[in-house]
Amino acid sequence: MPPLSIMVKPASSLCNLRCKYCFYCDVAKTRDVPNFGVMKSDTAERLVKSALEVANGESVAFAFQGGEPIIAGLDYFKSFVRFVKENNSKNSKIFFSLQTNGTLLTDEWCAFLRENEFLVGLSLDGDREGNRFRVDEKSSGVYFKILKAAALLKKHGVEFNILTVLTGDCADRCEKTYKYFRDNGFRFLQFIPCLRPFKSTEQSELYMTNRQYADFLIRVFNLYVKDFVRGNYVSVRQFDNYVRMYLGERAEQCSLCGHCTHQLVVEGNGNLYPCDFYCTDEWLLGNIASVSVKAALTGKKATDFIRESLIVPEKCKTCRFFSLCRAQGCKRQKESEDYCEAYKAFFSACLPLFRVFAKSDEH
Repeated sequence: MPPLSIMVKPASSLCNLRCKYCFYCDVAKTRDVPNFGVMKSDTAERLVKSALEVANGESVAFAFQGGEPIIAGLDYFKSFVRFVKENNSKNSKIFFSLQTNGTLLTDEWCAFLRENEFLVGLSLDGDREGNRFRVDEKSSGVYFKILKAAALLKKHGVEFNILTVLTGDCADRCEKTYKYFRDNGFRFLQFIPCLRPFKSTEQSELYMTNRQYADFLIRVFNLYVKDFVRGNYVSVRQFDNYVRMYLGERAEQCSLCGHCTHQLVVEGNGNLYPCDFYCTDEWLLGNIASVSVKAALTGKKATDFIRESLIVPEKCKTCRFFSLCRAQGCKRQKESEDYCEAYKAFFSACLPLFRVFAKSDEH
């Protein structure tokens, strides 16, 4: 079994914000029980023990997401880390990460994150105007609160990257957004396309057209290459992975592997699912109270989930860009929007630029 990757939702779908594009809010609404509440201590301990048992000395990544995971409270996280230390008898290498909107971070939180070497993903959509969909319960903007969180993370030496939801609006102003991040010292970026709710065909400024996505990819990749050549490299995760694959290496990003991988999501009540995008009643694998991590990962439903993703569309099999596009990667993103034409336009326009990285690799 490959290194273990477990996403933990300690506060289920609970969140102090009301972002207009939250995909997990849409996922939770499909369930009979949208919100499972904060994870209990015995559930967390059972999860840790089961994960370390199946890891058997191999590495384990615990990624905390939500909702807003910080709502679970600092004591929950301290207990979780303690459970890992107490039960890691085979000395698995442990990786902790946390995805947060940042608005609840404090000095105490940041000191804990630094002490325990958490990698933090901070949600930010560029400048103040770019964050107009990221609002609180009163529909008020939280841009300055997020900047305060970034300052706290820097103050305490916590490693963090930026996660940006790529809406149609963001795509239209992508060069401005990229330069905003670069010029303000945010050097590690991830852009994720905004997802429609399941089975929705809604059209709005939240969702990119193929033209908008192609323009984003082409324009931002050109800036990415120029900065690299100038010695001013800014990491954009999607582009970093394309470069890795171009150089013959494997992608590290799940959505660019070409198929789903062995992962596990654990909801607040201990329910187990195969993917963050599919924490639905249909894809429930069991509950950690009665089903081990190993059983959940190797059971028929989890196996079927991965097998479904291995099917390659006929049009992709003969496409000259398949080795990089990987049939558009994530199946959930494909369900939301078919961006085939956007990827074709991007690779057609930008593939020659990849040679810059090949030359750099030679040196």
